[in-house]
Amino acid sequence: MSDETLNALIEPVVIGLGYQLWGIEKVQQGRRVTLKIYIDAKDGVTIEDCAKVSRQVSGLLDVEDPISGDYLLEVSSPGIDRRLFKPEHFDLCKGEKIQVTLRQAFEGQRKWKGVLCGLDEGDAVLRVDDTQEIVLPLASIERARVLM
Repeated sequence: MSDETLNALIEPVVIGLGYQLWGIEKVQQGRRVTLKIYIDAKDGVTIEDCAKVSRQVSGLLDVEDPISGDYLLEVSSPGIDRRLFKPEHFDLCKGEKIQVTLRQAFEGQRKWKGVLCGLDEGDAVLRVDDTQEIVLPLASIERARVLM
């Protein structure tokens, strides 16, 4: 099942419980899949919040069966070093120091660190030092996360 389809299946449940779906990550470990669901809320997320979402999503996944084989479900907050999943996350984290891993090298490197200046016409703008800003198309970004 694609990430978009999984997101469309799970997001209404998370929103219905009063949380924001920050992102979903599928991690393959041998034959087992770990489905990591990150939730957020205005006042933060507690262990009880994660348990509540886990119970509801687990029931949904049992009925819909979108993942073949064994899987482990993890629900947590995005944390301080949160991964940026969606374009709006790049706007929300403007001014934060981030690390970006690209699908292919740009100027000889795949990993970049710098201060996120935000989005410009769908591209992430990253200040890598006092004098240099680079523009990275979101489609070229494999993974981005906030650094602490």
